[in-house]
Amino acid sequence: MIERYKSLIDLIRSSSQPAQLLQIHAHLYRASFIHDPYASLCLLTSVARLFHHNLTYLRRIFNLTRNPKLNHYTAIIRAYSNSKFPHEGFKLYREMRQRGISPDALSSSLSTKSCTKMSWLFGGLQLHAKILIDGYQSDSLLLTTLMDFYSICHKSDDACKVFDEMPIRDTISWNVLISCYTRNKRTLDALSAFDTMQSLEFDCKPDQVTCLLALQACTTHSGKLEFGERIHDYIERNGYSSIPNICHALVSMYSRFNRIEKAYKVFTTSANKDLVSWTSIISGFATNGHGKVAIDAFIEMEESGISPDEHAYTAVLSACSRSGLIDEGLMIFDRLLKETIIKPTIHHYGCMVDLLAREGYLKKAYDLILSMQVKPDAKIWRTLLSACRTQNQNHSVIAGNVVEHLVELRARELGDYVLLLNIYSSLGNHDKVEETKAMMGEKGIGLSSDCSTIEVNRKLYEFFADDISHYRKTEVYRMVEEVGQQLRIAGYDGDGFDLHSEKLAIAFGLLSTNPGSTIRVAKNLDVCSDCHSYVKLLSSVYNREIIIRDRTKSHSFWLGRCSCNA
Repeated sequence: MIERYKSLIDLIRSSSQPAQLLQIHAHLYRASFIHDPYASLCLLTSVARLFHHNLTYLRRIFNLTRNPKLNHYTAIIRAYSNSKFPHEGFKLYREMRQRGISPDALSSSLSTKSCTKMSWLFGGLQLHAKILIDGYQSDSLLLTTLMDFYSICHKSDDACKVFDEMPIRDTISWNVLISCYTRNKRTLDALSAFDTMQSLEFDCKPDQVTCLLALQACTTHSGKLEFGERIHDYIERNGYSSIPNICHALVSMYSRFNRIEKAYKVFTTSANKDLVSWTSIISGFATNGHGKVAIDAFIEMEESGISPDEHAYTAVLSACSRSGLIDEGLMIFDRLLKETIIKPTIHHYGCMVDLLAREGYLKKAYDLILSMQVKPDAKIWRTLLSACRTQNQNHSVIAGNVVEHLVELRARELGDYVLLLNIYSSLGNHDKVEETKAMMGEKGIGLSSDCSTIEVNRKLYEFFADDISHYRKTEVYRMVEEVGQQLRIAGYDGDGFDLHSEKLAIAFGLLSTNPGSTIRVAKNLDVCSDCHSYVKLLSSVYNREIIIRDRTKSHSFWLGRCSCNA
């Protein structure tokens, strides 16, 4: 009997097929071993491993277990914490405590993970209190799970408190802290943590995950190219440069900062160029306005034996859109529809709408949206609305129809109505201007401040349209006046005295940075056509690369050109 028991236990542990495990379950039942605590635990663990998509069977086995122990609860809570039903894991944790079974650090950690998956703040707070009562405030793994919970619930200050209370801070806990900062848009704190963990006080070495998280933080911040380059140096010194995810992140970062030559160098030196690698570099070429090069890379990828997926098609269609390659874009889109099994997504249609609209085919773009195989979202309608503003023809009817579609989608962003107001205003249709303003009032949509930020010497400065609050306002306005005079000599005939926030931020950048250095600005609204022309000419006259990240895209101005080719 003992030999048979041991044999069945060994079979349970080594089982790799669900059908095999079902047979073993039947043997356990017939041999009356099913109620043995160790045998039932082994079965429960193996069922959780092989039947993770069928938790009904797992729950049935657990419910038939007589007097389940802590390990039984831990096994099933783990399964639920990794499933679509994390609330069941939390309920089992409560049931376990009600039955007088004290949780250990692992079961508490898994229950916290269940709350994290639900973003359930109240449940997680209850668990945190119980963890302190149970005396597990020194368990690093459990505290790291708590940090992640607070991060997901957008309670970054509470996550930091947990981190500060940890007796031992290893690389994993630092990684969670950096991830928490990045997720909660505290980019500068995330990058500061990367430096702090390596200081003499903590002496903790970043691993490949740390580098990946720090690169992602750099990519989300408009002024952290130098920090990203420093991370790149660290990656090369520590032998992480051959790791695919690291290479992809480096390509994305350099592309984001308009350093496509460095992105391409990372791509060419990577040993294993997979589909993600190719898509990253094609997307990089697209972002930086190198449409034909992106198409060549797409063709080269196919010739190397790698078939494009929906993301690769999005990248190459985006390249066509940004570079105005209408014939190439139409051909690639037609091929996507007719020669592949890939279903066109909202992103593919978005690229084509942008391409047609940029080239002045607004009616075709509008008809394409109406014929889409997927439901149009607010973003695709906004793409068309923005084009109605930039084209030099009367497209007020299409613009009005687009806004109606946006209203139907309950998308009521200020920028949509501002664009419509600008269209009516440029046509001299003052009745429509007043009508639109009245409609905005009825819907409770007010005009918000036009705001731009610029980072100089690791400090962030904020400017608003017609801002007079900055401590160097006299110098800034003097510089704006000087720039206007220089641009008019060079042929600028726009409204240079319309002081949108980016003009003030750029003037401050000219005052505060070295000649020839790049000026990087982030703006909360779209750059208007006048400011776009203004900055294009400024980049040539002052020999500066100026990068503006607005509400919808990134513009890289250099020598009188913009990466968006507008």
